[in-house]
Amino acid sequence: MTLMYENLDANTRQFMLKEMELDISKGELYISTRLNQQGKDMYASLLNDAIQSHDDEWLANELRRLDYMNAFENRTGKNGISKQVRVPINAPDILAEGEFNRFYIRGLCLRALEENIPAVEVYRGKQVNQPRPESEVLIGKSICANRLLNDLRASRGIEPALNLPPGPNSGLTARLFKVDRP
Repeated sequence: MTLMYENLDANTRQFMLKEMELDISKGELYISTRLNQQGKDMYASLLNDAIQSHDDEWLANELRRLDYMNAFENRTGKNGISKQVRVPINAPDILAEGEFNRFYIRGLCLRALEENIPAVEVYRGKQVNQPRPESEVLIGKSICANRLLNDLRASRGIEPALNLPPGPNSGLTARLFKVDRP
């Protein structure tokens, strides 16, 4: 199930594309190690299509349909020994949701700054079975758009310092902050 992106419209999508193009121009677009070589080669194009016209669910379905994920990955255990394990069946969903949401929030922050809106608000865009307490405390919080944008630009493929998004399957995203929201 896709996240419900409250401000995902043509305007926000244009800002998302700018952010993706920025990453590509710097050679910093996150490419998951779970993608096979063909997936790595085609990922930027698929992500671009998702940002222009679709959503994270479409991106995950395309990654799956086109068989762009590795079947196995190496994992190092606590004992330091590396072994091959199956890539989780939901790997396309995790990658697609995480990266689409990251570009959505980055685009939203750019939009907020252009519209002189100083902050974005965290909300639950998807219901989850077991919400994490650290995610629950973020709901309803406003975060400085400029600070969040810089944090997300600096934290590709890792957890951002401001904890938004707060990890795989959190269901959290952001929307433009409106003072008059009930």
